[in-house]
Amino acid sequence: MKSFTARRPAVALGVIFTFLLAACPLIAPAQSRRQQPAPSQQKKNRRDGQQPQQGGNQPNQEPLPPDVVGSPQDEVISVRSTLVNVDAVVYNKKSRQIITGLKRENFAIFEDGVQKEITNFSTPDAPITVALVLEYSKGLDTYGGDRFEPGRYEVLKPAAMFLTRFIQPPNDYASVIAFDNRATPLTDFTNDPNRIQSVINLLFRSYPSSSEANLFDAMQFVLMGGRGDAVVLDNTKERTADYAGLVSVQNRRRAMILITRGIDTFSKINYGNARKVAQNAGVPIYIIGTGNLFFKKYGDQLPAEDGLLGSVQPGRMTILQAQNALKTFAKESGGAYFPVTFDGELPGVLNSINALLRNQYSLGYNPGDVRDGKQHKITVRVDVDGDGQFDDKEFIVNARQFYNAPKG
Repeated sequence: MKSFTARRPAVALGVIFTFLLAACPLIAPAQSRRQQPAPSQQKKNRRDGQQPQQGGNQPNQEPLPPDVVGSPQDEVISVRSTLVNVDAVVYNKKSRQIITGLKRENFAIFEDGVQKEITNFSTPDAPITVALVLEYSKGLDTYGGDRFEPGRYEVLKPAAMFLTRFIQPPNDYASVIAFDNRATPLTDFTNDPNRIQSVINLLFRSYPSSSEANLFDAMQFVLMGGRGDAVVLDNTKERTADYAGLVSVQNRRRAMILITRGIDTFSKINYGNARKVAQNAGVPIYIIGTGNLFFKKYGDQLPAEDGLLGSVQPGRMTILQAQNALKTFAKESGGAYFPVTFDGELPGVLNSINALLRNQYSLGYNPGDVRDGKQHKITVRVDVDGDGQFDDKEFIVNARQFYNAPKG
């Protein structure tokens, strides 16, 4: 498994850009303002039938500033914008060291092979807003784990480690969404450490209620926003609330951290639409694939194909297809995919994700009035030493690869 460290290039380069949360530069002007979410619901925890803690022990959540989040969007698959945002991490091919201290002049963006003017640029010093997305289904316990702890702990442990070690209040914000047959925000964007700890405690004391894992629907919900279950940590009579997706976050770095096996059961959207959502959102997706924790141990004992309809035991082919899908989502969005085989790998994986998040440059360009409804290839190249030659042989630029133009 590759790890990443950061260093400055030998040649100092100049202008610095404010980047967005480890995955998607947010440079669009903040014209829309986020509506305050409807008061969240105090309801039974649908996962374990227990009432969430309330009263004086409830932490006070600090909402994102009004100029950071726009209005939530419902059931959107494409993003129409006059600015294409591209977050980029540059690292050395051999040493895996992340390169910092670069300027606008060190980068070039090409769309379908044609160079575009970089109109927006910021360096990796902007605050981070991250959505942590967890698969939380009965399939986890059946599919993984052992006699000492249930399979869902394979998801909960990296989630808890990330929230407690790498989210740095008050500047960093995190939202936590768990999904089985539907996506449920456990907390909206918050920078309150007590609230984050409450989410961790809730997850560890709860039990999944469904065997389904609608990954593609959850990705669309988290990236684009929409109407979801009310935030379960709040006292409210409302059953649903608006969730502002990551595309609405502005003027800060953004990223999705996804912890899942990658298996989708009955999502309303298909894999192709999920790819378009990830391509258009411009938000880097960093994925911890938990399938290997089980597959490496028991893969030889699994059938080639899935069992009977309704079985939660997937076959080898389903697992391999899920892993390929996760690799695609990560690569095309400019994020990274980390398959985890042993628990001891988690600290290194989380350190690598944190390094990537904290060292992304945010670039943007105007694609022009393109409304052909087609997919366009994005390529970012870098001239690290400023000699006028692109350093493709020595350095790698990790960035989103496509955007889909609107039609008509």
